[in-house]
Amino acid sequence: MNAGLIVILSLLGLSFLGIPIYLALGIGTLVALNVADMPLIVLPQKLFAGMNSSSLLAIPFFMLAGNIMSRSITGKLIDVSNALIGWIKGSLAVVTVLASALFGAISGSGVATASAVGGTTIPAMKEEGYPPHFAAAITGIASILGPIIPPSITLIVYASITDLSVSKLFMGSVIPGVLMAGGLILYALFYGKKHDLPAHEKKKPKEIALTFKDGIWALLMPVIILGGIFGGIFTPTESAAVAVVYALAVSLFIYKDMKFKDMFTVFVEGAIGTATILMLVGLSKASSYVVTTSGLPQQVLEVFSSITSSKLVILLLLNVLFFVIGMLMEANAAIIMMTPILLPLLSAFGIDPLQFGIIMSFNLCIGLVTPPVGICLLMTNQIARASFVKTLRSMLPMLLISIIVLMVVTFIPEITLWLPSLIQ
Repeated sequence: MNAGLIVILSLLGLSFLGIPIYLALGIGTLVALNVADMPLIVLPQKLFAGMNSSSLLAIPFFMLAGNIMSRSITGKLIDVSNALIGWIKGSLAVVTVLASALFGAISGSGVATASAVGGTTIPAMKEEGYPPHFAAAITGIASILGPIIPPSITLIVYASITDLSVSKLFMGSVIPGVLMAGGLILYALFYGKKHDLPAHEKKKPKEIALTFKDGIWALLMPVIILGGIFGGIFTPTESAAVAVVYALAVSLFIYKDMKFKDMFTVFVEGAIGTATILMLVGLSKASSYVVTTSGLPQQVLEVFSSITSSKLVILLLLNVLFFVIGMLMEANAAIIMMTPILLPLLSAFGIDPLQFGIIMSFNLCIGLVTPPVGICLLMTNQIARASFVKTLRSMLPMLLISIIVLMVVTFIPEITLWLPSLIQ
């Protein structure tokens, strides 16, 4: 059997048995090296080479910044959003989307977004009479804005494999993220009006100004991070470090919602999350080496070429493939597994690897809310204590919106390529 195929089948099989993804990837690579009679020293060599990248330093910092935010700054972002649009029917659902977008512009993680925002807005929505299943659904699907809107951990992982510019990938994902957020906001407003959801009394300008004054330090955080990256002031890695320092300073000394004794827990949680991702990325270099040398990418290219010669059809087929994979596998693991296999296909059909990276990341992030994995939806449903079937049914219109946005991003390359083309 082809060694590259052994890696993929082992990864899938062991994952379904409940073995952690990074272990499944390492075991599959080790088995493939034995079968192909390749030196086992390849595994530790490639593992180290895979993690020896400066761009990956951004991951622990962004994860740490997200952990700090969830204890302090998230509430301020929600307060500001509520002050602006709280008088609209269904406003708490819109606030959830806005807060998820703002939180995602700092943490880059869907799970962190679902936990931090959902832990605050879902109980508030239930208290105001929102159906629990709708509260879980809107919060779950809004959480995928975390890894879509820059900075995105999935795009950092993709960049480490392809050697593309992290800044350009971040810039390319801005418009898709805005389109997704806009679609969800419009649906939330429609749902609120249709079901006559409650609205707050419209705040006076003075009250809004006071809320902004209290939340200004929280609002400045995504502005500093994204403005610094896109303005060329600092690199994505440097921006991640700035995010941690800024979040700590604001949480400890300005809002004082976090105590020094909480820092140990925050750092441990960040370290555990980072270790899992970096092990995945490091082992991906070894598995990619096995897959590439096995000739599997060329075989995949031949299969797709025999089906069609149309670039548009190939993109559609790839989206179907990623949608299915996203249902079964964590996004970072899927990117690590599929990117080396599909790179020759991109070159053959003239697909820009930057656009492809954003399409793949967007598609796989939808998997965060699609069963059987759907970890973000499971998390928000647990917070809401709702019927999972009802939650899934409530989410279907919003899932359709995300798929429509994905198709627009797929078949109109300018949406992802225009902003990156403005920087050298």
